Amino acid sequence: MAPPDPVEPVDAVDARLLEALGAEPRATVVALAERLGLARNTVQARLARLESRGVLGDFARRIDPAALGHPLRAYVTTRVDQRRLDEVSAALARIPEVVEVVGLAGDDDLLVQVVARDADALYTVAGSVLAVPGVERTSTALVMRQLVPFRLAPLLALCAARS
Repeated sequence: MAPPDPVEPVDAVDARLLEALGAEPRATVVALAERLGLARNTVQARLARLESRGVLGDFARRIDPAALGHPLRAYVTTRVDQRRLDEVSAALARIPEVVEVVGLAGDDDLLVQVVARDADALYTVAGSVLAVPGVERTSTALVMRQLVPFRLAPLLALCAARS
């Protein structure tokens, strides 16, 4: 599996545009242009460029799994046979309750975020992860409470402040 291409950092104007879009995701290009004091064509071109560069992520990230009947969330640290990493990743992607997999440096190889309907379903999902050929060991940690939700607003503000 090849590493992803590095994303070119956004400039201060793009950061301000992303801040405005984060504050009001359904804003029109015209509304964004007015809010930022930019021409409509400038905003449209910058949004298109941000999208083509992969800066704007998938809308699905904004959906709460609890609203889909999966209120439990857990992280499964996983050690795998490195020669089978691509195979393991593909198998994990086929498990619907696996919502994210990231590669790690350190004692464990993967961090697998899973969701489940209840404790019994979580047990089954964790077992499915462990049963993937190439997975050598797992450890599951149940999320009890989210203390700082996923956020980029403070980082966007820092980038927007650059001149």
